[in-house]
Amino acid sequence: MTAWDPSASLSTFLTLNDISKATVPSHAVHHKEKQPDTPILSLISQSQAKGYESVCLPLTTAKWKQRWSEMCLLPMESSEKDKERASRAAEKWRLNPGFMREEVTITRLDEAEGVTAMISDWLELDAPDDWVRHDAEIALQQELAYATYLNIHTVILPSPRNRDHVASYARIVNSCLHKSPYLYLSVRLPIYNPDVFQPGSPISAFHPASPSGFTSPVSAFPPSLVISESGGTDNTNSQASLNATWEMWDVIRSMCDYNTRLTLTLDLSPALPTTLGVLSKWAAESVRHIFLPASTFIANMKGYPVLPKPTQQFLRDSMIHRPTIILADVNAGTHTKGGEVAYSQYVRHLEKTSAAVQAVQKAGTVENFAQGYQDFLQAPLQPLMDNLPSVTYQTFEQDPIKYMQYEEGMFRAFLDHPDDAPLVVCIAGAGRGPLVARCLKALERANREASVLAVEKNPNAFVTLQQRQATEWGTKVQLVFGDMRVIDVPEKADILVSELLGSFGDNELSPECLDGAMRFLKPTGISIPSSYTAHLAPLSSSKLYNKARSTQGEKSMETPYVVMFQAVNILSGTKATVDGRCGPQVQECWEFEHPRREAVLDERGLPFTNSHNARSAKLRFYIPHAGILHGLAGYFEAVIYGNIGLSIHPHRKDQVSKDMLSWFPLFFPFKEPLYLPSKSELQVSIWRLTNERQVWYEWHAESFLSVPCTAGASEEMLLGSSGHFPSSSTFSSFGAPSPLADGRDPTFLLPMDGSSETGSLDYECVKIGHTSLHNPGGRSSWIGL
Repeated sequence: MTAWDPSASLSTFLTLNDISKATVPSHAVHHKEKQPDTPILSLISQSQAKGYESVCLPLTTAKWKQRWSEMCLLPMESSEKDKERASRAAEKWRLNPGFMREEVTITRLDEAEGVTAMISDWLELDAPDDWVRHDAEIALQQELAYATYLNIHTVILPSPRNRDHVASYARIVNSCLHKSPYLYLSVRLPIYNPDVFQPGSPISAFHPASPSGFTSPVSAFPPSLVISESGGTDNTNSQASLNATWEMWDVIRSMCDYNTRLTLTLDLSPALPTTLGVLSKWAAESVRHIFLPASTFIANMKGYPVLPKPTQQFLRDSMIHRPTIILADVNAGTHTKGGEVAYSQYVRHLEKTSAAVQAVQKAGTVENFAQGYQDFLQAPLQPLMDNLPSVTYQTFEQDPIKYMQYEEGMFRAFLDHPDDAPLVVCIAGAGRGPLVARCLKALERANREASVLAVEKNPNAFVTLQQRQATEWGTKVQLVFGDMRVIDVPEKADILVSELLGSFGDNELSPECLDGAMRFLKPTGISIPSSYTAHLAPLSSSKLYNKARSTQGEKSMETPYVVMFQAVNILSGTKATVDGRCGPQVQECWEFEHPRREAVLDERGLPFTNSHNARSAKLRFYIPHAGILHGLAGYFEAVIYGNIGLSIHPHRKDQVSKDMLSWFPLFFPFKEPLYLPSKSELQVSIWRLTNERQVWYEWHAESFLSVPCTAGASEEMLLGSSGHFPSSSTFSSFGAPSPLADGRDPTFLLPMDGSSETGSLDYECVKIGHTSLHNPGGRSSWIGL
């Protein structure tokens, strides 16, 4: 087991006040070794001595804000002479933007090394006033140009403030990404807008003004979000506000075409909600920094700083993504005990107690085995077309759980076989022989004797089987070389054992292979596994979406991939709706059983065509919280024998085959991300299709929203409806009731005859979007027969 590298990088935020108080050590000039010779270098040295890996600091000083305001924002009572002077100064600056020495905090290359720069947070890139936005964009480009000059790699942008003008913010950010090709830009956002639940709080900490208006000084606190200038003030209808910050982020990253240099800085200043669904969507986003001020901490019984439970859990879950935690104001004496070091020690404690981190550290877990493969796209195997290399067999043979389940299944099947009847076991697709070895062990445990046949088509693996026969098995095993679909075996088998399953169950052609191998069975023979099912769930992951489209070709977006999921969010609700329209979070697509019942076979015992292995499914999911559909997550479950099975189903894998390593889920990408609003429904259609040469999947999705309607209601009335729903906590199953979501969750579970407390309203599902049909005719991806 390799040692776990610290997941989170710790950074400290240096304020302008910290910088103004910093001094150069008096001995620095006379010391023989290199010592900090500027206040900034002194602060960086002190931070490193305290255990911080990096520092975050504002790039500009208050003097820059003052000069910009005097040029670009004029009080109403200004004289004509003052206006003309300011306008001339502003035009000269717009023509050739630049800083004065006292307007920036860093001037030297060594001061900027490893620093994350905070862009001026008073810049209003989404101001309602066109001129304010125009000048804010010039100022932003000026600051980014200076950061590039200093070789700073990452800057944190000011928060978007105004939902109505977030498109302007996004356009400016997109422009900056193209003009600064080596900078990573990170958008600072709170997880939600806390003002929604504080009716007396102001909508915004300041109000932008036009060049002819007056603007008051900006508050020292981060400004609140203006959700909508026309949305009213009804805080009881706050579902849109709960999703507002995420929706703003979605607009920004979408307009920036999912640029990989655009990341998120999540601001945890407001207390977090207790409902998992409100937070889980951020797990699928590119969160690079987490801003954690001392004010977010609360004092425990002894006065030491700790975090509220929801924030604790969110940070623990986030550690696996290796964010940079930016601790702010931790030297201000906010808490009476522990001092500054208590905050960083507490964050490290959360890391050590993170279930995700502990799983990676523990030998034998999937998370430990899959290190380096998280969110890595792998093409599924082509087991019939390709002969696997020995190293691939070796990787799969490292899974003790899978083979333990197979051995137990065979052991129970042997015990159930009549004592006085001869026993013949056929291993179809023996590979390098792990199932053969487990079969012999199960026979020994059951105190039975049997004829064991091992069939393998890979000529290279067959050499390994011969070696093992010569050195380990002897006459206990008879080897048969060839494709199980066409060869014959010396005698019929009572039990046929195979390990042909893929991540989606049938995606490595287990049904087609076993169609041929069923000829090896006696009429009363059984198959191990006896059946397997495929399952799907809607998934959001900007990371997987970006990776899938990185080749810039349509083929890559119509190919299913094997992926160890990490930065993903399952969008569907955890429970089925009681009206039966929507199923559970993960839903079954289809099943294959072996031996196949009522099979129509030719004289050789083979099916005439492969049409019986075609399948289709239409699934409907409830989407409780707004999100972006980037693809589908595919899983499988298999019955080995009796109640022994294999599963990668996210809700049942730990009960069926905990810590099994052999299979990661399958990811079906969508070319066009599909926005799904809160309380919507998603209908997924998927097909398993085949011809005489290939098997392939096609997939498609449609989204629907339930809206109220009344008899004879006009289109205008429907479109203008506020869409209020009665509250219900039916879909909230995690934690205590939350003031943020549980109390206001609308629901689809109203009687469709209109009998409800809200009057005689009926509800109808209105289609709001769809994707294109993916991989029609197997044009981009298929498995060869």
